[in-house]
This record gives sequence, C-alpha cells and structure tokens, in this order.
Amino acid sequence: MNLSYFIAKRISFKGSGGFSKTIHQIAVGSLALGLAVSILSFMVLGGFQKTVSERVYGFTGHYQVQRFSMSNAFEELPFSLKSEFSEKKSSLAFIEKTQSFAHKAALIKGEQEVEGVLMKGVGLDFDTLAFKEYLVEGRLIQIPESGTSNELMLSRFIANRLRLKVGDRIILYFVQDPPRYRRVEVVGIYETFLENFDQKIVIGELQTIRNLNGWKSDEVGGIEVFVNQDPSEELSYRMEEILDLDLKLINSQDKYLEIFDWLKLLDTNVYVFISLIGFVAIFNMGAILFILIMERTQMIGLLKALGAKNAQIRRIFFWNGMRILGRGLLIGNAIGLGFGFLQYYFRLIPLDTQSYYMSYVPIDWNWPVFLLINMGITVLTALVLWIPVVVISRVNPIQSIRFD
Repeated sequence: MNLSYFIAKRISFKGSGGFSKTIHQIAVGSLALGLAVSILSFMVLGGFQKTVSERVYGFTGHYQVQRFSMSNAFEELPFSLKSEFSEKKSSLAFIEKTQSFAHKAALIKGEQEVEGVLMKGVGLDFDTLAFKEYLVEGRLIQIPESGTSNELMLSRFIANRLRLKVGDRIILYFVQDPPRYRRVEVVGIYETFLENFDQKIVIGELQTIRNLNGWKSDEVGGIEVFVNQDPSEELSYRMEEILDLDLKLINSQDKYLEIFDWLKLLDTNVYVFISLIGFVAIFNMGAILFILIMERTQMIGLLKALGAKNAQIRRIFFWNGMRILGRGLLIGNAIGLGFGFLQYYFRLIPLDTQSYYMSYVPIDWNWPVFLLINMGITVLTALVLWIPVVVISRVNPIQSIRFD
C-alpha cells in the first residue's frame, strides 16, 4: 500500500482525535451542502425553463408560418395548404409535426359581463393528445371531417371571470362588418398558467373561422411547426429556403420575447449564486486543511526527522483532502438527488401560479450537468489542496517536535 495514503487514512475520520474528527466532519458537510445546493439549483432552473418553454411551444409550436401582412391585427391573411411549404416540409427531418390554425376576434357574453377574446380555430391536424395535459375540466372539442362544430374550450381564467362552466351554452359575437354571432357550447376548460394565453385565447374550430371570413376549404391563417430539437438559426434558415415568397417564418422565442428573456435572466442568477457557493465551499476546504496541518505539526516534524521527504508528506495531506472530497461528493449527491426525487414524484413544494406560471417547483434531470458539477468541484478542490501543503516544506523538524 502507498505509505502516504496509508498515513492519510489513519489520521482521518475514525482514526482522528475528537477535534480533528470534528474538523473533518465540518469539511465534508461544507462540500456536501455546496454540491447539494448546486445540483438542486440546476434541477429547479432546468425545470422552470423546460416547463415554461414546453407550455409556450405546446400552445403555439416552435415556429409559425404566416402570410406577410402590413397590419398589426390579431387576425391573419389566408393562404392555401397547397403552398410550396406544405408540399416540401416532409423533406425536413427535424420537423416533427404541423398544425393549421387561424385567429378571430370575438366577444363572449356571460351572465353579467362581456369579455373580449381571441378565438383560435384548429383543424383536423390538431394534436389533441398533446393538448390534453392542459385540460382541467370537461373534454377536448371534437372536430368533424365535414361541416362545423359548435363546441368551444375556455381557459379557467375566462371561465371564472364570466362565471361559466362546462355544459353552458353561450353566444360568440364576432367583430366584423356586418357583425356575426354563433351559439356554442363550452365542452372543456384548460389552464396553461401563461397570461398571454389564458387571459385571451379560446379554442374553437377552424372551419367556423373559414365560414365567417369567406375563406376556401383549404385556406388557413397559419401553420404551427413543431421541431424535434431546440430552435436555432440553422433550422430557421432551412425552413425559409422552402417558404413561398408571400409567407414568413416566426420564431416563438421572438414572438414571446418577454417570457424567454425572463428564462435567460434566471440563468445569470443561478450561475452567480452557484459561483458564490462553490467559492465558499472550496475556500473552506483550503482553510480546514491549514488547520489540519497546524494540528499535525509534531507529526510532520517527526516524519522529517525519520527521513520522509516533503513530497511524501504533501501527499499525506493531499490524500487526506481527497478522502474528505470523496465523502463530501457522495453525501452531496445523495442529498441533492434525493430532494430532487421527492419533489419530482411528490411535488412537496407548491408555487403561486400567478407569479411562476406553474403550481409546484419543477425538476429537470440533466445528468450531463450534474456530472460537470461534480467534475468541476473535484478539479478545483484538487488544485486548492496543493496550496496549503506548501507550508509543509517550511516546517523545521526540531522546532515542530517541540511544538505544542
């Protein structure tokens, strides 16, 4: 067995006296706490970003294809599903699915109040399975292959505001010349916790909007594009290559810039927070090793008197520090991943949906990031361990043996 490692093992933890053992435990606790907090911070950060992003993308797609317009109105200009983009989109492997849609401004009259809304019409290609996770009451609308449907889904915000419930029959008044109206039935209530959608969007059928606007049966207001990877400039460029001249591509990150800017701001806050925690934990490690060296001054002098070289003695305290690091990493990972597991499956910590867009603290299992955190702490701690052991070369054997 390596002599330096053998001695390091003998003077640490169970082989140590009361004070030394306490110092070792403080060092392990400091590292474990710093690592656990770092892991949990990235879990929560990733969970927030993933949950909010998926809700935005799930409601609007990663991209939208629309016709060019000089107007700022909510309603889109129509274009045909027989466009060049519709025919060539299957050639792009990263496109997972597409959904046609159109918007129409309307008024909903409740028992006592009137609310302005934006009806989003969806067609037969609407992914009901993906949208079902936002449904909190009732059922999804049923879209017939021919004819129109008089079914509607409201957000919980609008339903509460107008005192409506599943099964109620209401009248939608559409703002156009001349004004039109449709009697519809509320069949479902959804909730995304995103103000941009919950406060103004109701879900209806695309054919209803076609009839109101006088569009042809193959015309839509836009196409939502869902991709199987993170949106990027490269994906945008490849889709723009097959776009018709009168169509434009809109990135959801640009359309809902305030949401995604808020998510990026969270990145900065977490990085600063973790940097401070890491600095404190590693500084504590160096300070504790200084204390251990001071406590073992007589041992250092005795080993030098017996002929041990400075390098051998340095390795004793280096291995001692690495043993502390190993236990700290083990306990820190257990605490961080354990709390993450409990929150992920049991949702113990709730949140205010008005402020955080979700009802509980989300957790994201990003294993490469967890591995990088462990590697980063290991490397930095190993480098810091070499700083205090330089003191060992200055220890005088005679004076250290007399040291008390």
